[in-house]
Amino acid sequence: MIRIVVADDHHVVRTGFAALLETQPDFTVAGTAVDGAEAVRLGRQLAPDVILMDVRMPGMDGIEATRQLAGSGPRVLILTTFDLDEYVYDALRAGASGFLLKDVTAERLFDAVRVVAAGDALLAPAVTRRLITEFARLRQTPVAGGAALAALTPRETQVLRLVAEGLSNPEIAARLVVTEETVKTHVSRVLNKLGLRDRTQAVVTAYETGLVIPGAR
Repeated sequence: MIRIVVADDHHVVRTGFAALLETQPDFTVAGTAVDGAEAVRLGRQLAPDVILMDVRMPGMDGIEATRQLAGSGPRVLILTTFDLDEYVYDALRAGASGFLLKDVTAERLFDAVRVVAAGDALLAPAVTRRLITEFARLRQTPVAGGAALAALTPRETQVLRLVAEGLSNPEIAARLVVTEETVKTHVSRVLNKLGLRDRTQAVVTAYETGLVIPGAR
């Protein structure tokens, strides 16, 4: 059973998502929150698998709530009304596993929750990469973590670059002519060496350290 908390300051949105999620036999909505502070409290108190987090809320917003929950157990799926939202970019940097538009279809929502609960990052390649590319380009922010890339082997660096380009493990395996299991091992080592939680964080890091240049292929 996948335990979920829904955090949104709008009552209709909050109850609507909760009711929709409850239609699935493998989901249970453990609680709902009206702001980031309550989402953090419920995340720690109820130990859900996934928190659906509105990015813009009064008081503590979804970014700060995500930052406080990062590494503590629950995986965060950000909810937003439009895809090129700078708040979403900041939430991904803070530790969110992915994001969904609020007009998402029911099936897409259910799939997203299952993917994130299973420990995978929700990388909708076109939208997520477009968002990361756009804001990495606009900010041009040097990141100290660039030095950490030196800890990676040439092959691990190559795998990180391909992950950042949006390739799946099978696609990377085909590109490098290795087994999918080998790719999984490389990805796991990259995440461990760089102290990253999942592939979403890896993509952000690859762009912000300059390993992948926005707009360049």
